[in-house]
Amino acid sequence: MSDFADIASKLRARLAELNERAEVIEDDLRHPLDADFSEQAMDLADDEALEGVDDVLRAEARQITFALQRIANGTYGVCSNCGADIPEARLAVQPIATRCVACAG
Repeated sequence: MSDFADIASKLRARLAELNERAEVIEDDLRHPLDADFSEQAMDLADDEALEGVDDVLRAEARQITFALQRIANGTYGVCSNCGADIPEARLAVQPIATRCVACAG
């Protein structure tokens, strides 16, 4: 496989973006509830949706962190299932891929 410096750079940039977005969501979730009961209900519903988005962001951040670790330890681009090389075209489209196309299907 080749040098994955470009992919690592893109992954680090995406990770920083995800972390920033997660911080904004967490700040929003910390707000105090409104005194008005109907406003509280709307805020709680919004908070539930934000928590779902936060969970998705954090899951992607974990996958990116794992990909960066694989790059660092030399196992990036190797299928975790069969050990074959993952094609660079697949990694360009799905940089957090851990399996080749055959094993992922």
